[in-house]
Amino acid sequence: MIEQIVVNGLLAGLIYVIMALGFTLIFGIMRIVNFAHGEFYMIGAVVVLFLFGRLGWPFFLAVMAGGLLCALLGVIVERILFRPLVGQELPGMIMSLAVGIILQSLALLFFGPSEQTVARPFSGTWRLLTAAVPWDRTIVAFCSLAILAVFYLFLRFSRLGLAMQAVAQDPETSSLMGVESGAVYAAAFGIACLLAGLAGGLMAPIYTIGPYMGELPMLKAFVVVILGGLGSIPGAVLGGLLMGLSESVLSTLLDSTAALIASFVIVLLVVVARPTGLLGRSTR
Repeated sequence: MIEQIVVNGLLAGLIYVIMALGFTLIFGIMRIVNFAHGEFYMIGAVVVLFLFGRLGWPFFLAVMAGGLLCALLGVIVERILFRPLVGQELPGMIMSLAVGIILQSLALLFFGPSEQTVARPFSGTWRLLTAAVPWDRTIVAFCSLAILAVFYLFLRFSRLGLAMQAVAQDPETSSLMGVESGAVYAAAFGIACLLAGLAGGLMAPIYTIGPYMGELPMLKAFVVVILGGLGSIPGAVLGGLLMGLSESVLSTLLDSTAALIASFVIVLLVVVARPTGLLGRSTR
């Protein structure tokens, strides 16, 4: 049972990491808490439903298309709605809530309130010691690890990634050094929405798809980044894995509702003991 709990926790935690990476990337660079992040997750899943489930596209091609559409939409939304609010946390938060409601309403208008499903591209299980591991969850986990590795290499070695780190640390000084902050903001928002769209697309065959499907992943991503520290990329990774493991343990011992409540209790205790999160830094 212990091995099964650990495997389930790690598989769930990896998708939380991908969601939380985009969420904390936007906050770290733009100081905006993007509560519309879950709706981009939903859009990625809807694209997979349409392209893979209805038109018969290859699954991974449909996932990439969903992610790229979310990235494009994210760049447009950032330029028109969020750019004037950079650094203003409360107005940015209110704007993100408005964007999330609009995207939910559009999805409700075009697809209706009923939840839909898409056939799983991978079926069956394999065994890791005594734990039974579903193949679809395994594929999602490997894709999440690949996305995490590419994201790390991008931040660590690319010019744009280094520019993002510079703007996150000190936007005024980085602008004096020739970094175009506007391009960095657009790229950060687009990449964050890309990550959310990829996460939604990968999870589309596992869960039901509907206009409100992004609410719970958004809530969990928020818990993860608060736990790890707002604006901290390593904190998002640590928080996501801890969230997945704690949910797996508590869901096994209690039930899923009690596990969700306990997760918030844990976050409250962490915030009381360390307001900046496990790996967060003090806000400017």
